[in-house]
Amino acid sequence: MIVRFIKYQGTGNDFVILDNRNNDYNHLSTEQIAFICHRRFGIGADGLMLLNNHPNFDFEMKYYNADGKEGSMCGNGGRCLVKCAYHQGIRKDSYHFIAVDGPHDAEIDDKGTVRLKMQDVTKVKELSGGDFELNTGSPHYVKIVTQLDALDVFHEGRAIRYNDHYEKTGINVNFIETETSDTIKVRTYERGVEDETYSCGTGVTAAALVSYHNEIGFNSVLVHTKGGSLRVEYERIDENTYNNIWLCGPAERVFEGEIKVI
Repeated sequence: MIVRFIKYQGTGNDFVILDNRNNDYNHLSTEQIAFICHRRFGIGADGLMLLNNHPNFDFEMKYYNADGKEGSMCGNGGRCLVKCAYHQGIRKDSYHFIAVDGPHDAEIDDKGTVRLKMQDVTKVKELSGGDFELNTGSPHYVKIVTQLDALDVFHEGRAIRYNDHYEKTGINVNFIETETSDTIKVRTYERGVEDETYSCGTGVTAAALVSYHNEIGFNSVLVHTKGGSLRVEYERIDENTYNNIWLCGPAERVFEGEIKVI
């Protein structure tokens, strides 16, 4: 089987995208998707997405982790898919698409920045030791640290992701360091990839929400990741409620081609 693909990246979070509007790739197996995402034997990516038709939306986003299994919402993936839809001829002033966690709105500005509206958050659980747990389309654990650049994210993140509490369902683990009142650095261990990634959109969002500088009202947080910078804008209603959450940043086409998949 010959698969035509386009590769995109958003702050180093990279994805293989298949235009599936003709239903050519509905039956890819877990093993085939994992092969495509493999960085030695395939194209190499943090995940794979299908650009699908949908009768009630501009398109449908179908997301798979690098291990080949269907994943939860991916924020950077959503932004990359919006840019891909634009490049594939779906030209809109604003987009309305459906993903696994529900509907999303998105916009592309004149500089090519993609703004993606995330789902509202209605619960932030503070854990012992000052850590946090919340769901921003995917489940996230957030830990505030110092000297983030020196942290062994792979082993520290893996220890939390595979502890007795999270091993079965998995969780993404984010380590954040505050730089100023409205600027943070984030490094993320992602489940499904089972490694540190250069950036994680839902993780950046989760980290920004627990790093608010305005107790109530509008917040804008600049987030530095290994792959670049993103901005998260949102309204904080109370300690558990965050509305109008927008993940903003670049999404770039890297290359396209064909790959033979057995």
